[in-house]
This record gives sequence, C-alpha cells and structure tokens, in this order.
Amino acid sequence: MSDPFLIGEAMTGGYGAADILHDCTLSVEKGEIAVIVGPNGAGKSTAMKAVFGMLPLRKGEVRLGGKAITSLSPQERVRAGMGFVPQTANVFTSMTVRENLEMGAFIRQDDFSDTMDLVFDLFPILKEKATQPAGELSGGQRQQVAVGRALMTKPSVLMLDEPTAGVSPIVMDELFDKILEVAATGIAILMVEQNAKQALNIADKGFVLVQGRNRFTNTGEALLADPEVRRSFLGG
Repeated sequence: MSDPFLIGEAMTGGYGAADILHDCTLSVEKGEIAVIVGPNGAGKSTAMKAVFGMLPLRKGEVRLGGKAITSLSPQERVRAGMGFVPQTANVFTSMTVRENLEMGAFIRQDDFSDTMDLVFDLFPILKEKATQPAGELSGGQRQQVAVGRALMTKPSVLMLDEPTAGVSPIVMDELFDKILEVAATGIAILMVEQNAKQALNIADKGFVLVQGRNRFTNTGEALLADPEVRRSFLGG
C-alpha cells in the first residue's frame, strides 16, 4: 500500500532525556481534515511539532508525498509544502493585515497576487481590514490572518495548533467553516483541537492521544459514536 500524503510514523521523542511521544503515528491525505484530540498533557501539540520538525525524534520518520523529510528543518519543510500556524504569537501585531500576508509569501519568487486574492475571497473581513494593524483585530480575525499568512506559501499541508483557542462558540463555528473550505481546495489539514466534539464533527479522521501514545484512531464520525471515546474524552 502507498503512503498517506503526510505521515509521521512511529514517532518517539521529547525535550532532553524525557520522551513525550511514544511510537505515535499521525497521517492525513490531500483534501482531508485530520484532528488530534485528547486530554491536557497528552502530547497533542508536541506530536504536531514533531511532524513539523520542531522536535527531534529518537525513533520514527516523517514522510511527505512519499519522501522522507525527517532530517529537514522547519524552514525546509515550509519550502517542501508545509504550512504551520502556532497557537499563540502567530501574527505580527504592529504590521497591517496586508503586510502580514506578504510576510507569508517570503519564500516565493513568483507573483503572489493571485494567492492574496484567494485569501481575501476566503476571508472577506481581511480585505476590509487590509490596511489595519493586525494587533487591533479581534481574536478570531487574528486567527484568520494567521491562517491566511500560512496559505500565502501555497502549502500542500496546513497544520493548525488549537485554531479556536480563546474564541467564542460563534467564531469557532466560523473558523471551522473556513477550515472546511480550505480542505475543499485539496489542501491536507492536520490540526490539534481542544474542542474535541466540534472538531471531530468536521474531521475525516481523528487521532485520540493519551500520554503521547495513539489510543484511538478512526473516522471523526466513528470516534463520536464510540461510547468509550465519548465517556472518556468527550464528556459523555
């Protein structure tokens, strides 16, 4: 069988001597949304960082499009087609919305105006506020800037770490709608999300991590319907 488009396979690693991930595997196909959920301290964001190259692995491998990228730096992974949106400090607050998006295109040598137009079509509020400093925007609007900036690199994979952290339920629903729209363009989406029920509702695939290990892996629908998953991780 061929590889998934992106896979972090049997990843073991951590910070210093202590391993946080233990034989953890995550994967996602193009146009698919894969969600990583689990209790606090389960290693969700750590697993995401491992896939992006921000955490050294003692064992395991990361492959993108069938090619091993385990030895690549995060910067090299961006050039290979990975976009990463961290949970915090993910916009340049003193720069305008448009300048933030332009920063996202820093690796590109071509004309990126078409991509800018696509981002403005996806997030109309950003076009409206293009000349406003990003620091003046609401939390949900800042998240749109952060996602838009990652999309400016024309990634084949978009990785989101807690994209709805700290936003209202209405804004969360809006962001999830936008994530569905991004996936519909053929981009693979791998995200960590604290709002597990809502995230699994839009997920093609879900990974439940506990203490850095895979506990359950299935479709979002199947995980939502699993009594043990519901009882232990989704509040019943």
